Amino acid sequence: MSLRRTILALLMVLMGLHAAPAQAAAAYQGYVMGYFKESPNQSGDSYALHLAVSSDGLNWMPLNQNNPVATPTAGMQGLRDPYILRKQDGTFVVLATDLKGRVFNLNNQYIHVWDSANLTGFSNYRRVRLHGMNTHSWAPEAFWVPSRNQYAVIYSAHNGTRDVFMVNYTTDFINMGTPQVFFDPGFNVLDGDVLVDGGTFYLAYKNLADGNLYVARSTTGAPNSFTTLTGGLRQGNGIEAPILVKSNTSGTFWLWGDSYSPANAVFYAWQSGNTTNWSAIGQRAFTPPINAKHATISPITAAEQSALVGRWGAPQWNRLKSANFPDRYVRHANNIARIDPFPMDPTADQQWRLVPGLADAAGVSFESVNFPGRYLRHWDYALRLDPNDNTSAFRADATFYRTAGLADGAWASFRSYNFPDRYIRHSGYLLRIDQLSSASAPTARQDATFQVTY
Repeated sequence: MSLRRTILALLMVLMGLHAAPAQAAAAYQGYVMGYFKESPNQSGDSYALHLAVSSDGLNWMPLNQNNPVATPTAGMQGLRDPYILRKQDGTFVVLATDLKGRVFNLNNQYIHVWDSANLTGFSNYRRVRLHGMNTHSWAPEAFWVPSRNQYAVIYSAHNGTRDVFMVNYTTDFINMGTPQVFFDPGFNVLDGDVLVDGGTFYLAYKNLADGNLYVARSTTGAPNSFTTLTGGLRQGNGIEAPILVKSNTSGTFWLWGDSYSPANAVFYAWQSGNTTNWSAIGQRAFTPPINAKHATISPITAAEQSALVGRWGAPQWNRLKSANFPDRYVRHANNIARIDPFPMDPTADQQWRLVPGLADAAGVSFESVNFPGRYLRHWDYALRLDPNDNTSAFRADATFYRTAGLADGAWASFRSYNFPDRYIRHSGYLLRIDQLSSASAPTARQDATFQVTY
């Protein structure tokens, strides 16, 4: 290293500008998502920390069978809105709202905090106090501010005039400093999310006046330094909890939004190459975890992703997503096989164990997760869920060969074992086996194409 470069490096250390996580961004090859779960009728709610991993940042595999990996034991003993931050030493801190259920009018000056070396375990659980105001501390998030040599913790609160984002600065997530207003555009806002890209700070937020999501930018990350770049973004009727993510492999940015109307626990997404102009991503391109709400996404290395799967385990079930109705998944209802929109209750109606074919181990059979011993089988060409009677006829009816998707070779189609010219397809949202070939109508081939996902 030249003398000039050595001096420059020392100056950067003194100025705090050198600070960067131990893993360089170029080494990141995967993503981790943190979330809590909330189903439409609360039968599958879990106000605790859940984790999922992804290699492409769009399709997610829940860990620990979609069960919690950490649960608060103080305050309201439940969490919403978790946030995962990689600290400057390469370890992680997890922040979350101290709130359980759907009661939102509580005043609470505290948030939950955990430390974690690599997200395979969590330690030093604590509640920390952010302020003394008669208001809440919702959706806490954090980012590193080099010019201060501190972390900024931002959160939604009412400052006595309107809903704004407050900020506290800390070095240890124990001593939280003095709160101050971070972002007050003159109207009520909710759910701030900051992405730091090089020396630029991007802030995504929800405007409570019009219900849309927006993205703002700052060159310093300082309070009240952000300028909004975008027009309002919305898919669905009600959307909140924006997440800004930058691709590990390209200059693409993603913006996720969490829907609460017309359906709860549904995500929508956009992409952009410049953070100013955003285009919607169809639901065919991404699959979030079941019943996930108000998520956080962070880049991780391949080794970290492998360690997370090794610690928490991959799901022992799959879902089947329709190619031409990507908001619908194969499920059983009253023992009839069909495709229905997500979300659905009970959740397990759409979860299947793909086991070796009952009539031929080279094929596959679909065993119900919530009715073990029952399998999808065809009867008079219609698919239904029946108990295995261990007859050769049942085994043959319940066995299918997985092939490249008839409409998309990266997806899958399933050919009947005992009617080899017929494939599983949906018609009027009901599943059946029909005669299909490469010459079949494009719509029919799409009807018979599914993504095997989680």
